[in-house]
Amino acid sequence: MSETYSKYSFFGKLSEIRKWILVLFLGFVFFWIFNYFTKSDDSSTIEYDTNLIQQQIKNVGKLVVTEGHFAEVLTYKNKKDSYIPGLSFDKKALVVINADVTVSFDLSQVEYDIDAENKTLTITNIPKEEIKISPDFKYYITESSTFNEFTGEDYNKINKLARESLAKKIEQSTLKSNAKNRLLTELSKMLVLTNSMGWTLKYKGNIIEKENDFELKL
Repeated sequence: MSETYSKYSFFGKLSEIRKWILVLFLGFVFFWIFNYFTKSDDSSTIEYDTNLIQQQIKNVGKLVVTEGHFAEVLTYKNKKDSYIPGLSFDKKALVVINADVTVSFDLSQVEYDIDAENKTLTITNIPKEEIKISPDFKYYITESSTFNEFTGEDYNKINKLARESLAKKIEQSTLKSNAKNRLLTELSKMLVLTNSMGWTLKYKGNIIEKENDFELKL
């Protein structure tokens, strides 16, 4: 009797062990299935981030233009001496120049590297500004003599002098600093994007944390 009970007890324990093994096995299967369908795909995330950054840079890549207007009054004189002492042939002109000036940056020429593994965007080159001067010349009180008339060379000299004078005025004005501020505003869009995605933005070996970190020199 006791032997029969012992057999039943043994088979009962064996059945109980099988039951727990089955429960553990099913638990493992359900855990694996859950992880498989719910875990994030790191490679897909990196690819998505990279594509998003590239798209944002394309959106930023436009022509940033700052415009200004300058006026200049120029007196041009030229003297031609003769073989007779004290006798010369003079010519002069009063020139009024009105010029439209633009300072622009072609951000489609921004060069960069993307390190997806380390989540780093490095700007390797920012294009220099392009300054375009479009002058309009008005000539007043033009005087010359038969032996010293105005020629194409004189007009070229006046054009050169006017551009040099305008360039100095542009340097002394706020036009270039305004252009720099607009450029920084556009570049800051990259900074906002990388920060929002947990990436790092670098330029000239430095980590960019705010606009002024770009250290642009115009």
